[in-house]
Amino acid sequence: MKDEPIVRVEDLRKEFHSHGAVVRAVDGISFAIHPGETLALVGESGCGKSTTARCIVRLTDPTGGRILFRGEDIAGLSKRRFRGLRRDIQMVFQDPHASLNPSMTVRQTLREPLRLHGTDSDAALRELMERVHLDPALLNRRPDQLSGGQKQRVGIARAVATRPAFVVLDEPTSALDMSLRVNLLALLAELQRELGMAYLFITHDLSTVRQIADRVVVMHGGRVVESGTVDGVLDAPSEDYTKRLISAIPVPDPNRRRRPEAASA
Repeated sequence: MKDEPIVRVEDLRKEFHSHGAVVRAVDGISFAIHPGETLALVGESGCGKSTTARCIVRLTDPTGGRILFRGEDIAGLSKRRFRGLRRDIQMVFQDPHASLNPSMTVRQTLREPLRLHGTDSDAALRELMERVHLDPALLNRRPDQLSGGQKQRVGIARAVATRPAFVVLDEPTSALDMSLRVNLLALLAELQRELGMAYLFITHDLSTVRQIADRVVVMHGGRVVESGTVDGVLDAPSEDYTKRLISAIPVPDPNRRRRPEAASA
């Protein structure tokens, strides 16, 4: 790509101390994300992908390495200084119910980020709801009055309200059934086309990757084991670990297992 990366992760490390031992959740990983593209970060639970996401959006401090956003190293920024970047760096969480304040209406939830964008008018609220295909009549409801799919769309609306340049999506479809999952992926693609955002899409489910991503990075044990274009990695994986992940992708015929080596023949 000709554009400079909007996000560049260099030798990122995150260690935790547990019972006197050091656990390396993220062990020196590097990747770049360009403006307007989607990079999928995939791997099984515990591989370090969600910890990577939390480091990038500064919900946790990295142990080492650099996180460059538009060329500025944000890995060492104080929480106060990072707040100034909140308009451009947003996150959608895995559990839509846990990520929404149960005491706040949808209107109250969305007003806060809209203020960062300079407007929290009723017209702006209605436009934001319609952008994520929600009825504005839901603005006065609280999370417990919404379905799971509606709650996740509110979470997405909150993230895109400031028209960010970069959004981290941490397993955004894992709590939804298949039909809702497909619709949500289509919405994310639509929003990306309209707003030009770059995505870091984190998932353990490779069946979603081809629908949403341009490139893919495979993590295992805190390290990157394979990366490349989506078609290159999914059709011709070079690592046994990636092949195992691909073989677990559901296929229409339950009696037929997907064979990565056949896909590259």
